[in-house]
Amino acid sequence: MEPIKRLLESRITAKIQPNKVILIFGARRVGKTVLMRQLIGNFKGKILFLNGEDYDALALLNEQTISNYRHLLDGVDLLAIDEAQNIPEIGSKLKLIVDEIAGINVIASGSSSFDLLNKTGEPLVGRSTSFLLTPFSQKEIQQKENVLETRQNLETRLIYGSYPEVVTLTGYENKADYLKDIVGAYLLKDILSIDGIKNSGKMKELLRLIAFQLGNEVSYDELGRQLGMSKNTVEKYLDLLSKVFIVYRLGAFSRNLRKEVSKAGKWYFYDNGIRNALIGNFNSLAVRQDSGALWENYIISERIKSNYNNRLNKEFYFWRTYDGQEIDLIEENSDSLIALEFKWSDKKPAVPIAFKEAYSNAQFSVVNRDNYLDYI
Repeated sequence: MEPIKRLLESRITAKIQPNKVILIFGARRVGKTVLMRQLIGNFKGKILFLNGEDYDALALLNEQTISNYRHLLDGVDLLAIDEAQNIPEIGSKLKLIVDEIAGINVIASGSSSFDLLNKTGEPLVGRSTSFLLTPFSQKEIQQKENVLETRQNLETRLIYGSYPEVVTLTGYENKADYLKDIVGAYLLKDILSIDGIKNSGKMKELLRLIAFQLGNEVSYDELGRQLGMSKNTVEKYLDLLSKVFIVYRLGAFSRNLRKEVSKAGKWYFYDNGIRNALIGNFNSLAVRQDSGALWENYIISERIKSNYNNRLNKEFYFWRTYDGQEIDLIEENSDSLIALEFKWSDKKPAVPIAFKEAYSNAQFSVVNRDNYLDYI
């Protein structure tokens, strides 16, 4: 079967240019290596492909001199580096390469943004373009599905998510085993490689608590009490977990109306399957209490994937007033405000009065199982 073409592929291809670096970020196992090989396969010219987990590759780049890199890249048109976060001083090495090797194109991928950004951020200012690769979006999966199959597979997406191998595996047990393996072996690997982060048990327990509070506002003080750690440590851990693309935070949308909540936050998962693996629940929707939360997480994540894949630069929030009026998702960009309410049931609530009065120009829609494909 032909691999599913990633929406970012053509966008990245258009940005490859001499003496610039393409950086591809993403969680482990979302398909960065496959995408890298597809980009290489389409490139016309001589290619040097290096894997940052290979000691020979590390040795080739180790001597940070112009003469070494000129010798290494003699006649090479494209340098491609996978797992680049494993290469010491990768940012300054890439800067030296693109500054001194005329005509060289560079693509580098890495699974942890804090690592790769810390190492590349400053040296590569003005020399790089970054892309985030997420688990498959429904728009990508539909290359292999018709509309009927998409609707039939909706429950599978809500429970097992959209990691590339999960989508291609057959059998629910195989999907569940794969997700358990990711959570056990890969999920925290990048974070735990940082000095000072020793407690993988506490971090996983924090993720489990966030998973159980999916779609609800989160109190760092309360999480700290439950875990026996300080509020600051909870915030630090959540920041790290967001930087390896496991979870993301939605803040409260407010233009400082007196009754709007402005300081709260909700946390969601990039992938439903990872969330369900963390709590060990792959039961069907018929016997679950959290179908609404899974629906909310799924649609919001699809909207965020679309934002990254189309490079739209939207900001995402939720909205609530102190008297209990609320909207699940607010999307803001330079010229529009979109408000979306997610309902797994057939309910079609009206726009909250306070929101309508304060933001009369905003578009409001209810997203349910009948119309969801129009929104993802």
